[in-house]
Amino acid sequence: MFDDDDADADIHPLFHGAPKTTSFRKLRKRLVRYVREAVDQYGMVERGARWLVCMSGGKDSYTLLAILHELQWRGLLPVDILACNLDQGQPGFPATVLPAFLEKMGVPHRIEYRDTYSIVTDKVPEGRTYCALCSRLRRGHLYRIAREEGCSAIVLGHHRDDILETFFMNLFHGGRLATMPPKLVNEEGDLFLYRPLAHVAEADCEAFAKAMNYPIIPCDLCGSQDGLQRQQVKQILDGWEQRSPGRRQVMFRALMNARPSHLLDPKLFDFAGLQLTPHEQPEFRPNLDKVPRLR
Repeated sequence: MFDDDDADADIHPLFHGAPKTTSFRKLRKRLVRYVREAVDQYGMVERGARWLVCMSGGKDSYTLLAILHELQWRGLLPVDILACNLDQGQPGFPATVLPAFLEKMGVPHRIEYRDTYSIVTDKVPEGRTYCALCSRLRRGHLYRIAREEGCSAIVLGHHRDDILETFFMNLFHGGRLATMPPKLVNEEGDLFLYRPLAHVAEADCEAFAKAMNYPIIPCDLCGSQDGLQRQQVKQILDGWEQRSPGRRQVMFRALMNARPSHLLDPKLFDFAGLQLTPHEQPEFRPNLDKVPRLR
């Protein structure tokens, strides 16, 4: 899908100054391939649709935005893209970074300010993490913005490792086998949620954003990240990966290869209705031609 002539070209301002090294070209091709696979595999494209691409200012959302624009430029993503950042009023949030970046890159965008931080700190007891309530409030505003902008989908930057971590958090703490799906319809039924980075490793997002020198905004501004269950799960997965390189990818493939008949959920498989299949015994018919004659 890449020609030698255009592989190094700055096809969009988001790729201005991209390294010319072989390793970066391989990384870029891998990212484009994985995102395209996810988009195709999970049926994310509706021709003429408009996507609200959520920008947090982290490495994942920068990577998502760049790769979506590359696919769009190549004619492989026939949708309209609107970048969106929701400034939630966290102390120290650099409010000018993303608007300046998106303006410079020529990316259509909307910046929304809503002080959900004050609500979260008021409602959440001391010592508890803010993430659950914060994400619910953020989701509500993103739904509203998507509807106001005529978007049919909200596009998020969750990657393979986020999906794995969520699976194990649900397994260890929630008592269920579930994770972030690549494609979801909201409860109201009027918006899709897409995760095109579903097949992409976090390390690749980090390497790409670092190589492109994008202005990263840290994810710990609220001071609520220490001791999170997600961090504990991440440490467990890191340990497994160090001892057995490639373990994350094997576990991710398992999420794509579920066998309900080999689990224990009677709502997914009719265990009670299982029946034996009787095997008919062949009727005994002596072969008289082979019976020895009596002398």
